[in-house]
Amino acid sequence: MAASASDTRGPSSTLFLPDFCESRAVLAVVLIVELVALTFAIARYTVHAGFWLDLAASSLFLLWIGLTCASVLCRARAWLHTLPATRASLIAMGLMLACVGVISEIVYQIGRFWSNGVPGVNLAFPTDHGGFMLRSLAVGFIVSALALRYFYVSAEWKRSVEMEALARIRALQARIRPHFLFNSMNTIAALTRSAPERAEQAVEDLADLFRASLSDANARISLKDEIEIARTHERIEQLRLRDRLLVTWDVDSLPMRTEVPSLILQPLLENAVYHGIEMLPRGGAVSIVGKRVGDMLQIEVRNPIPPQAGYSEREGNRMALENIRQRLELAWPGRARIETEQQPGEFCARLIFPADEVHSLSQ
Repeated sequence: MAASASDTRGPSSTLFLPDFCESRAVLAVVLIVELVALTFAIARYTVHAGFWLDLAASSLFLLWIGLTCASVLCRARAWLHTLPATRASLIAMGLMLACVGVISEIVYQIGRFWSNGVPGVNLAFPTDHGGFMLRSLAVGFIVSALALRYFYVSAEWKRSVEMEALARIRALQARIRPHFLFNSMNTIAALTRSAPERAEQAVEDLADLFRASLSDANARISLKDEIEIARTHERIEQLRLRDRLLVTWDVDSLPMRTEVPSLILQPLLENAVYHGIEMLPRGGAVSIVGKRVGDMLQIEVRNPIPPQAGYSEREGNRMALENIRQRLELAWPGRARIETEQQPGEFCARLIFPADEVHSLSQ
């Protein structure tokens, strides 16, 4: 998603036309054109010698129109998106009808030139000028209106889904677990007299965590900064749990300048401590390992858990995992995911996202 929510919600925003400059959009136009040509040919003829000639002529004519319209809309897309939706739709409709009219006239004139003005000589070209133009414009109007309506409804549906997901993410993102805040404040209070330097550092770390938690849910940060947020959380928990908590990091092989959605790793560490280490009398060790597998990056967070069922179904754990899942889906639709694996005495959460499509921060 290149545009943020604020970019797609302005009163003049009309981001509903697909990008016809992309190869997939062009392929879709070609397939739709061929289906329409086949439908017209079947509607006019049964399957005999004239059927294939009519299908070839219709395909060539409609391909010319379809690709020309796609090219014009590709060029005009940036300008159309600065206009209100109604005006942009009318202008897009006018551009497509102009393409249909111009190409229809060219086809008719080529037919006249080919047959030297003698009607009925070349059956591949139209002979009724007025009727041919009227039919072409009528079909072009109907198809254009249906296509624009489909694009608009599809874009509004996608926009609604994205806004709902962002709203849920922001709600989860702003939710600071009361136990973590209270425990942190109690720890800081206890350190105020005995170790004022450590108390000051803990206050700064807590402020950094709050700042990250209240940042833009759609923003991306470097993987290095995301790991530092998780390490900040580790330092605060270490003050409270002391020897009961051990966190081992093996992430040096990861590309630290890679951009990722904020707060995808820290909640996993928080869950590992709250739902795992805290519930064990002797505590335990959390292992965080990052590696590259092909064109994907993987970050695993493993922690010991109590010998009881339902760890992954606890409300706090489940909400955090769903939060991260939505962040990954918004950042890389269909390409990123979070996997969970529970074994006797151990829980593992695994982040998987593309390494070849993430962007590097500027120098």
